[in-house]
Amino acid sequence: MNSLRNSVRLVGNLGMDPEVKVYDTDKKMVRLSIATNETYKNDKGEKVTDTQWHNLVFWGMQAKIAEDLLKKGDEVAIEGKLTNRSYTDKEGIKRYISEVVVNEFLKVGRN
Repeated sequence: MNSLRNSVRLVGNLGMDPEVKVYDTDKKMVRLSIATNETYKNDKGEKVTDTQWHNLVFWGMQAKIAEDLLKKGDEVAIEGKLTNRSYTDKEGIKRYISEVVVNEFLKVGRN
């Protein structure tokens, strides 16, 4: 049950091509965004689609594979853990961001 404490699973479409960063230690990181859609009917019986965007981070070998295989629009299934961090932007304002650090992913669909 310990693996359930911080576990995220999402299936959606990528909103961007991989953004690759290589650090001094030759450690590779890839950032992507994924859109997930939920469809429901509102009070008037109209079909409504709610899209949520999620930030993804890949490290090491997962980053290398993501860089080689994934592109904007691909449908993927991911599993990872939710992380939160803060940074100071160019204007000196402290910003907060939530990201999913991806442990595993699977490209689905026909692409």
